[in-house]
Amino acid sequence: MRRASAALAAAVLVATLAVACTSSPAPIDVGAVYPLTGPARPGGIDEHRGVLLAASLVNQDGGVRGRPIQVETIDAPGSDAAAGAVDELAGRGVRLVLGSYLSTISGPASTEAARHGLLFWETGAVGMLPASSELGSLTFRVPPTGEVLGRAAISFIADEVAPRLHRAPSSLRFAVSYVDDAYGRSVRDGALGQIHALGLHDVGSFGYDDATVDMARFVRRIAAVHPDVLFVSAYLKDAIALRRQLVAQHVPLLANIGTSSSYCMPAFGATLGKEAVGVYASDKPSAASINPAGLRPGGRALLERAHDAYRRAYGTSMSPPALAGFSAAWVLFHDVLPAAGSLSPTAIARAARALDLPRGSLPNGSGVRFGAVGTPDAGDNLAAASVIWRWVSPGYAAVIYPPSFATRAIDPSNSDAW
Repeated sequence: MRRASAALAAAVLVATLAVACTSSPAPIDVGAVYPLTGPARPGGIDEHRGVLLAASLVNQDGGVRGRPIQVETIDAPGSDAAAGAVDELAGRGVRLVLGSYLSTISGPASTEAARHGLLFWETGAVGMLPASSELGSLTFRVPPTGEVLGRAAISFIADEVAPRLHRAPSSLRFAVSYVDDAYGRSVRDGALGQIHALGLHDVGSFGYDDATVDMARFVRRIAAVHPDVLFVSAYLKDAIALRRQLVAQHVPLLANIGTSSSYCMPAFGATLGKEAVGVYASDKPSAASINPAGLRPGGRALLERAHDAYRRAYGTSMSPPALAGFSAAWVLFHDVLPAAGSLSPTAIARAARALDLPRGSLPNGSGVRFGAVGTPDAGDNLAAASVIWRWVSPGYAAVIYPPSFATRAIDPSNSDAW
């Protein structure tokens, strides 16, 4: 088990300076479990930075009833490290854990947290969580679910793109590609469910193991069913390889749309350049991409404050994971903890269930209203916001939908790269 690196430990210090003086009130210790090393390192670090920034700004404002937030971070590079990270935090007396960017980490981490009676606050992962995580009782997810992102992607193509191409949605052939794990299956289920709900033409669903896939052969299988629209649920490395093969094999798509952990990541566009142009993504917004006019006044002011502070601290703009991590941690530290009667997991959970913020209240466009215990949406944020991106030129993506958050108009006249 590796703790945060020295560089990240310095960033943690930003969130905990208020506890340096011996005369300060006792800090509120919260745990954080993120992939700070390993394949998911870029997104994990960004989301973790967002959490640290939220703690820092809340501390600048006086903390939680005068007590500063202190973030204790454990690096969990993958699923095999998640439970041990939570065990270590529980052993330190931590009762509240944030995480975790990756769905493959979130599942075991939330389950282990529930086993210890800890509250788990998901800041970014969108995949299905197991019943053992006690959704709505001890586990809460602030970002949109994978099913929401998948449904939004298909609805966007059917409702917005098809009419602009003078095509009836029912005339289009839809295929779904997905990495075969908790994240990929969750998003796949949303996309397929919406395809069937809208009566669209499903020509196939294609799963793969990202560790062993032969992407050239895999894309030939997809091309054989002659899709007009390909929906993709992938991680960054395999999403880039898949897109390159689609271009190399000249698969004649009218629309290629993906989702979180790949298609809207800056590295996707930077690596692919012109080969990414025309691709859509259904995901969370970044700080620079979202139209602040669509936010409520408080969300707009917080976006400006957070984005400025993030650029000063890290020299770059807030990516979608960074903004998601900040927004989720902010609402916990700023709204939930002060409303809880105590810092016990049950009291914090009760305050979370009582929270009702309209969309646009947070800087990423979300509100907060959690599904009730015992319902299919238990613990999920029913007011979470997502957007549709499009790579409109090499290295540049813009939000194009919904109109309230868009900075570019929808123009599918060149929906793909050839």
